[in-house]
Amino acid sequence: MKLSALYQIFLDCQSVTTDSRNCPDGSLFIALKGESFNGNAFAKLALDSGCAFAIIDEAQYAVEGDQRYILVDDCLQTMQQLANYHRRQLGTRVIGITGTNGKTTTTTMIGLLLNADRTAGEARLAGNIGFPASTVAQEATAKDNLVMELSSFQLMGIETFHPQIAVITNIFEAHLDYHGSRKEYVAAKWAIQKNMTAEDTLILNWNQVELQTLAKTTAANVLPFSTKEAVEGAYLLDGKLYFNEEYIMPADELGIPGSHNIENALAAICVAKLKNVSNAQIRQTLTNFSGVPHRTQFVGEVQQRRFYNDSKATNILATEMALSGFDNQKLLLLAGGLDRGNSFDELVPALLGLKAIVLFGETKEKLAEAAKKANIETILFAENVQTAVTIAFDYSEKDDTILLSPACASWDQYPNFEVRGEAFMQAVQQLKESEM
Repeated sequence: MKLSALYQIFLDCQSVTTDSRNCPDGSLFIALKGESFNGNAFAKLALDSGCAFAIIDEAQYAVEGDQRYILVDDCLQTMQQLANYHRRQLGTRVIGITGTNGKTTTTTMIGLLLNADRTAGEARLAGNIGFPASTVAQEATAKDNLVMELSSFQLMGIETFHPQIAVITNIFEAHLDYHGSRKEYVAAKWAIQKNMTAEDTLILNWNQVELQTLAKTTAANVLPFSTKEAVEGAYLLDGKLYFNEEYIMPADELGIPGSHNIENALAAICVAKLKNVSNAQIRQTLTNFSGVPHRTQFVGEVQQRRFYNDSKATNILATEMALSGFDNQKLLLLAGGLDRGNSFDELVPALLGLKAIVLFGETKEKLAEAAKKANIETILFAENVQTAVTIAFDYSEKDDTILLSPACASWDQYPNFEVRGEAFMQAVQQLKESEM
């Protein structure tokens, strides 16, 4: 089917969904794939639940004679093509965000900053953050911005995607079981700038030499951010955040802790300044920002113990970054999950000085070995996240912090990191209720 004909179906449908559990009547279902799911297998359920059409890319899932199935070569690529085609019709400008870590937090920060005191249109979040780009594009106008979080999987097949502003938060090793090599993974991330021109701006983490090298190969205008040096962009200097020598705010006023969140904030500041957001509004917005669910999210306080949910930390680097925002001497870490075959020796330096560690899941023994190498005296074991909360609380003292930052995927015990994070928050809520 030609893109123009598919686009007409896209316009005729009431909405677009990629979730067979949420299928409004008359909607268009697009069968996406992930590391642990295949949307094609849910196409029939989506149609039975009210969808008008289902776009699939595996013919065996179509019901013979049912014209509601639309077979394409690649569902993700088709969704991107539809969104881009619609965006071009409207003239909506796109801001794309990718990276190994920090994508969702940075995307959310940018959305809040661009919507602060806005008088026309709005910044609409889309993509990997949970809102399908095609759905958001249906609702967008020429006065809006699409702020899109993009994974390496989404970027692999791009042909025409062209953001006017793009951000790469960082690049570390991840998803190598899917991409096959670091080279292929980096190439997927770098594809975000594939169609950018000298009229566009590419915002890069200047802390990474690899990105400095790649910057020489893009046609886009490069705008750096750094926590290590003053650059011609956004940077940290003497505990303060600047943009091109212009003072923005103290770093310790950011609403969420951690050196990684300083990097995220600097990337967001770059976008905000390009869009003429005032320094006062940047400061107010970033000070009030309390984080994204499951990403170093402050959950609450019980008997003067503070609880943070960082269930999204599904790799070693993410946990290292989370730990950088706390005083290890007063910190109890909850960690563990799916065993992907790696050791945790890289995590040892970040574990030094921890008050205690509570471990669960398939990797608990491996993490215990890393904890021993870090000379952690108190190593405790739990059946799951819920029991880990109770064990940590019983061992903790006044003014301590209890942090869930697993350094592992959740799939050994939980369907996803969100469910794991909810289990943590529910356990904290039960502690609150028990003290009433």
